Amino acid sequence: MTLSLASIWIAPHFGRVALSCTKEGPLEVQRWMYCALNRNYVSPEMYDVLTSTAEEMERRHPGTVTVVLDANFPFLDGFPLLPHLSHDDGEKADLAFYYADETGYLKGATRSPIGYFAFEQGPTECSKTWPTLRWDFDALQPLWHGYGIDEDRNRSVLEVLVEDDRVGKVFVEPHLVDRLGVAHPKIRFQGCRAARHDDHIHFQL
Repeated sequence: MTLSLASIWIAPHFGRVALSCTKEGPLEVQRWMYCALNRNYVSPEMYDVLTSTAEEMERRHPGTVTVVLDANFPFLDGFPLLPHLSHDDGEKADLAFYYADETGYLKGATRSPIGYFAFEQGPTECSKTWPTLRWDFDALQPLWHGYGIDEDRNRSVLEVLVEDDRVGKVFVEPHLVDRLGVAHPKIRFQGCRAARHDDHIHFQL
């Protein structure tokens, strides 16, 4: 805990700032765990992009909360945020999907306790390769909440991201790009050796 608190003061010297795990509003970190493990740091520019994205989502869809999962460590450029292969420079972040059930949009909800590994199943042409981080975790899937993705909000956030000149790349599984109808040069497939991106949205400056 002491190290986590110290990082808040040290990180600005390395060009990074902390996303709050206690502040409530249109932008929230999914769990306190991300802050306790110092995985909630971003560059000032990424902080601004996240903030403006959440504010625009709340403007387009009142009451929407945009949930951040993994961001970056408070310092050490070039050191990946394991198990990610990147998240190593303060300029990358993962967003949770927006979810809904039969009652409508579920504010701030995620299907799994940490926001990851609850996959939206769909066709992706990836043969079994090694080494790979493309885990399926089939045994875990029945354990998660049965929410569906809120297609309007997920489509909107992808549109907001690609319209932002500060955003360079967005990784989402191709079957979701097709499903949401959001094909764009910035929206890409991360490849078959990287982790699946049909449980979250990765974007980078």
